[in-house]
Amino acid sequence: MDPVESASEAASGPDVGEIRTALQRRAMDWTLVLVSQGIPVSLDRAGGKGWILTVASADLERARLAIGQFRRENRGFGWRRELPGSGLLFHRGVLLWVTAVAFLFSFQGYLGGGLFDSRQVRSGEWWRAFTAEWLHADLGHLASNAVIGTVVLGLAMARHGPGWALLLAGLAGAAANGVGLMFRPGAYVGLGASGMVMAGLGLLVPQAMPWWRAGRRETRLALGSIGAGAFLFLLLGTDPAGDVLVHAAGFLFGLIGGVILALVPDAFRRRSDLAAALVFAAVNLAAWICVQGT
Repeated sequence: MDPVESASEAASGPDVGEIRTALQRRAMDWTLVLVSQGIPVSLDRAGGKGWILTVASADLERARLAIGQFRRENRGFGWRRELPGSGLLFHRGVLLWVTAVAFLFSFQGYLGGGLFDSRQVRSGEWWRAFTAEWLHADLGHLASNAVIGTVVLGLAMARHGPGWALLLAGLAGAAANGVGLMFRPGAYVGLGASGMVMAGLGLLVPQAMPWWRAGRRETRLALGSIGAGAFLFLLLGTDPAGDVLVHAAGFLFGLIGGVILALVPDAFRRRSDLAAALVFAAVNLAAWICVQGT
């Protein structure tokens, strides 16, 4: 049964109607849709079996139409699946990113020109800020970034769209690599996707911003989401064995990108997601072409 068809007049009286869904993430998305359309809505648990969006009876049909339109526009996100028991959506397309990273690691010995060599970058080889995101020091380094990146980028891709998530995380990671030049005057070499992964984590935090408009319960959820993001950064991004400066810069730039995406209308973001994916691919392809030309 189509979840939107579960809309009905609430038992509490003829002045309110209900829209039910089993998934928390879907309930959150639908709440934001209704708020964006100026429809007052209240979100509650349905006795441990799903979620209920309550609207005024006069707004019920308009709410159903808005949610139906939202679902039709999101049919292109067929690679999104709920993580069991979490209410979170995960985009399986992140496995293509993992495959690409693992593939390039297998040719690591031939790709030394892609390392972030500070001396070469200062001399104008900007592309190393991008190519270094695809290289790793050893199998353990690769496994760590691949595992964390799969979760973080998979969630960001499901929320913002695969193209925009990868593009902004990639740009933020490259910018984070560049930040190192500002604070490290000496020569050094860097590599790894950790800046991009931390940027992906940063992209997830601002997604809770619009929930403040929906009510007190949603405000608590928003604060919980922000707190969880900060805790995960402290847990994953401050390991002294890693590059804490790049991690922090990547997380900060990801936060900025997430705020921008939170302010962009969903319809525009969905329509432009393929273009963003093509830009991500083009930038990285151009960077690797530049490596071959040196």
